[in-house]
Amino acid sequence: MRRFFSVLLGALLLMVAAFSPARAAETIRIGYIPVLGSSALFVLDGKGWAKEAGLDVELVRFTSGPQAIQALTSGRIDGYVAGVLPLLQARAHGVDVKVVAAASIEELSVVARGKLAAELPKDGTALTSAIVKAALERFTTEQGHPPRIAAQPPGSVPDTLLRYWLKKQLGFADPAKAASIVGVGIDAAQQAFLADAVDAVVLREPALTVVDIKVPDLRVLATGHDMMPEQPGSVLALVKPDAADHQAWAKTLTALFVRATTLLAQHPDEALPYVQKALGGGMLDDAVLKKALEHSAPYFISDPSRIEAGVAALQDFEVELGLLRKADPVSDLFNKTLWQTAP
Repeated sequence: MRRFFSVLLGALLLMVAAFSPARAAETIRIGYIPVLGSSALFVLDGKGWAKEAGLDVELVRFTSGPQAIQALTSGRIDGYVAGVLPLLQARAHGVDVKVVAAASIEELSVVARGKLAAELPKDGTALTSAIVKAALERFTTEQGHPPRIAAQPPGSVPDTLLRYWLKKQLGFADPAKAASIVGVGIDAAQQAFLADAVDAVVLREPALTVVDIKVPDLRVLATGHDMMPEQPGSVLALVKPDAADHQAWAKTLTALFVRATTLLAQHPDEALPYVQKALGGGMLDDAVLKKALEHSAPYFISDPSRIEAGVAALQDFEVELGLLRKADPVSDLFNKTLWQTAP
């Protein structure tokens, strides 16, 4: 009898541990793309906050948002930190994924070099949409072809925002005729620009700081704000955050992510070693990464409401481009409860 109760007690303790909200029942796999917008994930992992909270979080690297979405759709990851727009495609294919927190805004900029950069005023004149459009048109006339601009694959945030900027902000009727858009991975886009294989590129930090140092004739065609004010950037999105077996860890992970985002905004220097380990791999100078973090600090935000209007506008634009069949209520993409209840 004593042995029976001992075994019964052991079984009960195992059941309590398994269903404890403070720990995860299994590994939580979070995909990310290697940009500064993913830094909150690197901080909560590097500082050990996830382990302290009983979460076993595995970080899975991808080279673009659409690539991560393929893994999300197939069930290989439980969530991701990357651009928000590919999630529209995932939901269109029936995946129950929700944005639970924002990570950053106005991440992306368009920079040029060489003959395209030379078309811009050199007297410090502020670049208006009209001036930039005229420069692109002169380049096309003089070179006999539109400028080559590298971005990520169709459906990614960089590709859609580039087309949005060309059409809605600069006024080109057909973005595909205004520029020859090259869709490649993040690292490949940076390397193509550094090798002078393209005339311009859509980049975010830390690549922006890297190319600014390496390319003497670099010119900014459009800042993140120029492309779209409150431009939606990286987000934390989770699969079925409301499901009974996901609720506990989803709430904890969101709270840690918000905490890390606040640290990045207020004390970017403190985040440096964790971001360096994830992105630098010993190849990025600390001073370069520190500069990128400090430049990005004002744009690290966690309130998902800040990006909702921008997501709606870009969803309508993707419908216009034929990337989506129809526009669904953007509110369905968000679960704001977890952000609102984060400490």
